[in-house]
Amino acid sequence: MKSRSKLERYGLAVICCGVALAVAWPINGPASCFLLAVMVSSLFGGLGPGLLAVALSAVAYERFFVWRATPPTDEPVAVLRFAAFLVATLVVTGLIEMKRRAEESHARAEEALRQSQADLERISRLTTLAELTASLAHEVNQPIAAAVTDASTCLRWLMRDPLDVEEARQAASRVVTDATRASDIINRIRSLFKKGIPQRELVDVNEVIREMVVLLRGEATRHSMLVRTELAADIPEVMGDRVQLQQVLMNLMINSIDAMRNVEGTRELAVKSQRGENQHLVVSVSDTGLGLPREQTDQIFNAFFTTKPHGTGMGLRISRSIVESHGGRLWAADNFPRGAIFHLTLPSKVDVDE
Repeated sequence: MKSRSKLERYGLAVICCGVALAVAWPINGPASCFLLAVMVSSLFGGLGPGLLAVALSAVAYERFFVWRATPPTDEPVAVLRFAAFLVATLVVTGLIEMKRRAEESHARAEEALRQSQADLERISRLTTLAELTASLAHEVNQPIAAAVTDASTCLRWLMRDPLDVEEARQAASRVVTDATRASDIINRIRSLFKKGIPQRELVDVNEVIREMVVLLRGEATRHSMLVRTELAADIPEVMGDRVQLQQVLMNLMINSIDAMRNVEGTRELAVKSQRGENQHLVVSVSDTGLGLPREQTDQIFNAFFTTKPHGTGMGLRISRSIVESHGGRLWAADNFPRGAIFHLTLPSKVDVDE
């Protein structure tokens, strides 16, 4: 309605009343013609055009039809007919306006809810990234330090007599590789800081897994944890929001790392992707940590439920909401012989198209 100009909306009311008059005149003016004109004007024009249609319809109905259909000696009946018509048109206009405002209010509430959920997701990402600042700085520093070393080596080869161009070229090539690696890591981190409307696109989930492994490998290494991936080469792409899927995998992997910080024995984080049934993609994240909380397994996806001393209790709740918004499922189970395993399924592009 906002996209239409005032002239269009009020013009619609005039046209509707004109059409109603033209249709009603040959058949002695049934009130339904003008009621329909009022309804159309209110629905597509709003309150102002609806009231204009009421006024025009009342004038036309009274002037051309009320007295025409009523004997001159029966004036009270004519007045009553006109009053009933006027009340009916006003009631119709009022009801349509109430319906329109209720729909607008509902739409605003839904938009506010979507925005609140998006803000909550972003806050959760920022909180997790803030906790990983030292690890992420280490991941970026490694290729930068390597690039500095290679650049120094390149200078030494260039200053030798005789000049060793081939060794210098190889060293310079390593500088480019290391700088590109540092840039890639920074870009992945920046993508997780993005704020905006979720954008659906074709996503290679294996690539997203590799990106999260790069970002979190340093944190795992600091706690003597092995990170292992088993990524199927033939899995289909999914239609989804890349940043949201990054967040889900980051949350699950961080939970696994946290669960293994203080355990004895093997500490292994495994991420696996494979084809599932019905053209679905299945991803599992498992660990050899403390395992799921006994007698509280069903509660781990509830908002504000957490077993961490400083946890928010929103990571898994948000992750499940994201997966479900993509048409998938997220659930947890015990890992044998120790730890927990989280499974998520996502419909492939083929399945979504169908």
